[in-house]
Amino acid sequence: MAMQQVELKEDESVDTLKGGALRLIQHQQGYRFSVDPVMLANFVSIAEGDRVVDLGCGGGIIAMLIARWTTAKEIIGIEIQPAQVERAQRNVVLNDLSERVVICQGDLRELTEHSHGLFDRVVSNPPFRAPESGQCSFGNERAYSRHELAGGLNDFLTIGSALLRQGGTLSMIHLSERLVDIVAGMRQADIEPKRVRLIHSRSDSAARLVLIEGRKRGRPGLEIEPPLYVYNGMEYTDEVTAMYR
Repeated sequence: MAMQQVELKEDESVDTLKGGALRLIQHQQGYRFSVDPVMLANFVSIAEGDRVVDLGCGGGIIAMLIARWTTAKEIIGIEIQPAQVERAQRNVVLNDLSERVVICQGDLRELTEHSHGLFDRVVSNPPFRAPESGQCSFGNERAYSRHELAGGLNDFLTIGSALLRQGGTLSMIHLSERLVDIVAGMRQADIEPKRVRLIHSRSDSAARLVLIEGRKRGRPGLEIEPPLYVYNGMEYTDEVTAMYR
């Protein structure tokens, strides 16, 4: 698929994924994507023709990976930060994905009822930390990506559930220490947890992150998948490396 030409600003760089099949404009000093959204995009269950919404999409990496990897019909990214929205929109154009990926600016807590029940899949790599935890600059891209300045865990779960059709799924990556909170929040939002995969930095380390998927009004029954190890020594494991190819 052909790449389009877009404006690159002085403080931005272009990085490649999938053997150069995906290019991503990033702020050199602001938020830069990590392996987390790559693992989430690889984890989420997508069927042909699905409508997908990414809550807190940042620069659009998850939306564009899903567009490249799957036969989803449409992927909508919702992001509150104007600079991130503008950059994500340029990323969509750069990768010639405008027919399937749309980036919208807005506060997910203010989404109207007109969008309720419209989506088959909700995905999210939300901020992990409360605003009062650690150093937090409210005007900083990195702060918004790490701290719950524009919605907490329960906001993402409640809004995600409202956007889903019955039987649709919500997939999320978060801190493993918040797993109990996530399960409780899912059930409160009428989402039944169905799949869990713990993420370990290395095979001899405790889990740091968790991938979890729940189904709206699903039946009870949880599958615990094999653990995902990110590093083998100083390099990515073969499984994680394959996610970038």
